[in-house]
Amino acid sequence: MSGHGATFLDDGTTRFRVWAPGRDRVTLLLDGRSVELQRVADGFHEVVTHGAGPGTRYRYLLDGEGPYADPAARSQPEGVHGPSAVVARRRPGVGAWRGLPLAAYVICEVHVGTFSAAGTFAGVADAVDEIADAGYSAIELMPVAEFPGTRNWGYDGVFPFAVQSSYGGPDGLAALVAHAHRRGVAVVADVVYNHLGPEGSVHDAFGPYHSDRYTTPWGPAINVDGPGSDAVRSYFVEHACYLVSELGVDALRLDAVHEILDRSASPFLAELTSAVEAAGRAAGRAVAVIAESAANDPRLTTPVAAGGLGCGASWDDDFHHALRSTLTGERDRWFADFDGVADLARATGRGFVLAGRRSTAFGRRHGAPMPERFDGARLVVYAQNHDQVANAGNGARLASLLGTEAQYPVATTVLLAPYLPLRFMGEEYGETAPFHFFTSYGDDDLAATVRAGRRAELAAHGPAAPDPQDPATHEASRPDRSLAAAPGHRELLEWQRELLAMRRGEPALSSLDPSRTVATADPATRSLVVVRRADPALAAPAVATICRFAARDGAATVALDALSGARWEVRASRGAPGLARGSEVDGTRHAPAPVRLDGIAAVVLVERRSDRPDGA
Repeated sequence: MSGHGATFLDDGTTRFRVWAPGRDRVTLLLDGRSVELQRVADGFHEVVTHGAGPGTRYRYLLDGEGPYADPAARSQPEGVHGPSAVVARRRPGVGAWRGLPLAAYVICEVHVGTFSAAGTFAGVADAVDEIADAGYSAIELMPVAEFPGTRNWGYDGVFPFAVQSSYGGPDGLAALVAHAHRRGVAVVADVVYNHLGPEGSVHDAFGPYHSDRYTTPWGPAINVDGPGSDAVRSYFVEHACYLVSELGVDALRLDAVHEILDRSASPFLAELTSAVEAAGRAAGRAVAVIAESAANDPRLTTPVAAGGLGCGASWDDDFHHALRSTLTGERDRWFADFDGVADLARATGRGFVLAGRRSTAFGRRHGAPMPERFDGARLVVYAQNHDQVANAGNGARLASLLGTEAQYPVATTVLLAPYLPLRFMGEEYGETAPFHFFTSYGDDDLAATVRAGRRAELAAHGPAAPDPQDPATHEASRPDRSLAAAPGHRELLEWQRELLAMRRGEPALSSLDPSRTVATADPATRSLVVVRRADPALAAPAVATICRFAARDGAATVALDALSGARWEVRASRGAPGLARGSEVDGTRHAPAPVRLDGIAAVVLVERRSDRPDGA
């Protein structure tokens, strides 16, 4: 039985159940009538009533105060300040779609409100074929919990269960998921369990959803280890399982789990991941939990049975920071801990750079190393995401900062890494539209505070931040997907398709084993050579990549010692006149001769094997 919210039952009645442990009297306001709830166990109040089918609007009075929306509302059709609505339960059952293993994920991160002109789930659904044709196997939706207004990144959501009404509500999300599954594409939902948004939240009127001991950068922390936390935990666990079981979502991306502050002996995250895995088994689908964390803690992706928290994967900011510091030479803010291409080689081979190393940003030693042998599907890597575009570049994408040509080695480094690749919507073709932070708060004081804070935060890092409340800021953040067919952009998109075909087809790339990856950096030329090998039992050829990131430095000679001992066929080449597609690099008798590379270059080579069926 669901512990939180309104549930439309098979006999046509509706059960209203709400957690309000400190309240003596909870009254349901329903279509001009009022119904008293009865106190049941563990601080819950409940009533079952007729005449409240799907679409019925309702609110609560708490000891005569209110009215308040339902904290567990499945729908807020009039926004965060309106009444809640009853929603019919979905029972998808076990269908043809069985999900994808994490190792098969190639993720496109999407903001629903800007991705299409419609700004809806239907607008994303209309582009699922386009997304799949670009080589992506998963769409990650930035948070879609009901937030104030119609323009927001989603991290200000205040009703986790209620899918954003202006995007299409729960019906729109379920339809998008079903359409994606028919195309063989998984859907990841970004969820926020570390805080609730500052406008429209009713939770504190009902019970201790927030901690009185901890705070986060965005306000009070969620109460997962204090008095009353059992019900708070069950609230968020039920939400995660609702997304999987009723809306069909394949994976959850948990926002900033290092801000879920928990000293309990039985960690909330372990409880959550175990419940989500069980929901997936019940639905007959492979499901996963992916975490965002700044902690660089391998316990996050260690199975619960082995004493870990059970997440399938976590975002790896170190990879991003090392790559960006290589590209731009930035050494401020969080980039102060990264030393360009040398650290990019470390990230490529070991995942974390800050694995016990002293950090300037943190003012101490930070992180711990991943195990000597680990599944590369435990880490998600990227050159850009919503956060890094808007905050590292003040809205500017790498394609507008560095040009389209520079995206070839960027794409190669991310897409052929021994980890799960993620790209931000439009990155595959070199989108140049900015992606800003935007809001549409109804509270003028809150809007002014956020506006001033945003400008102060970014003042030292480029042009003045645009007004988050201005609708033009939101509109400017809309990608122009027609660029994908334009000269220069079309070729970059084809490069991604070609790389991802190799990732699927070459065992050295499809088996995500960082321990079989050797990454060699040449700081003098800002170049990186990576050799990846499959398990010897597969008798598959190695794959090597050569990338150079020195746009302003001109051509340079790069040593290829890492290719010694084998003959190599060039499969893809950009910015390397001496390594044309189809040519051979022979390292069988001596170290391959150094080659001349442009400032920006990307080359992919596959080991030739005389015993292969084609005789190569």
